[in-house]
Amino acid sequence: MEYTNTDFKKGQPRWCPGCGDHFFLASLHKALAELGIAPHNTAVISGIGCSSRLPHYMATYGMNTIHGRAAAIATGCKVANPNLEVWQVSGDGDGLAIGGNHFIHANRRNININMILLNNRIYGLTKGQYSPTSPRGFVSKSSPYGTVEDPFRPAELCFGARGHFFARAVATDAVGTIEILKAAQQHKGTAVCEILQNCVIFNNGTHDSVYTKEGRAKNAIYLKHGEPMIFGENNEFGLMQEGFGLKVVKLGENGISEKDILVHDAHCEDNTLQLKLAMMEGPDFPIALGVIRDVEAPTYDESVTMQIEEVKAKKHYHNFVELLETNDTWTIE
Repeated sequence: MEYTNTDFKKGQPRWCPGCGDHFFLASLHKALAELGIAPHNTAVISGIGCSSRLPHYMATYGMNTIHGRAAAIATGCKVANPNLEVWQVSGDGDGLAIGGNHFIHANRRNININMILLNNRIYGLTKGQYSPTSPRGFVSKSSPYGTVEDPFRPAELCFGARGHFFARAVATDAVGTIEILKAAQQHKGTAVCEILQNCVIFNNGTHDSVYTKEGRAKNAIYLKHGEPMIFGENNEFGLMQEGFGLKVVKLGENGISEKDILVHDAHCEDNTLQLKLAMMEGPDFPIALGVIRDVEAPTYDESVTMQIEEVKAKKHYHNFVELLETNDTWTIE
């Protein structure tokens, strides 16, 4: 059966005009329609925060849970209902602060869920406190003199927890967002998608370098498996290896041609180069967008199901009545 965006829409979103959540919601509706998975076979689980209102606007199963616990609920949902397509939606505060422990263990266990991290580097719902991804020195209501902490980098946290899928997109880039959402669904295991977006009220402009199409042409690189890492407004720049790091080169200079440029391998089990790509920042390097890591591995939910079946096959009983009959029985007259 074919679906349209409308099949997944519900309600009237209550976000500030211009909020990145609006852009992402539209892309999620379209991605799900293109994937063709029925709404009644889909569940969207969230925690607490502006972005966590998203399940209210989905014509699917959904649950707006408690702060930081979306991954735990999503895990239980998937293990109990293996055939259900589970999407977890969290902000950078909900997902990486109080929910940080659940984030790393979901990746470590490799549960077959899609984890969406909407990263605006601020607490929006509670009106502008700094979050785990706010940069050092960031001035906010809870850090009036600037933060004295270094931020989490979601990719680094995901890779450090032995994550097998990491992708990144910008909320205003519908094509790029839809592409990574579809790739996440097709990946078996925990799939983390970081979505860069602005909070127009409390942290507007935090991702301005890549928030427009023109900005992305100058300051981002779209990674595609099996293709050379070329970027720039006219594809005039590329990435090469320099020692244990990377360097930006200009094609045509010093005899450098496309054959000298690194080719992206999202399926490489060794994540060394993938992490370096995910960690690139401006102005010296472009921001990496697209699927950065996509590696197959056993999933937690399938492994649990297989284990249960193996144990059941070795047992002499398969229900409560049979269990009772394994013991001595007496007939009372």
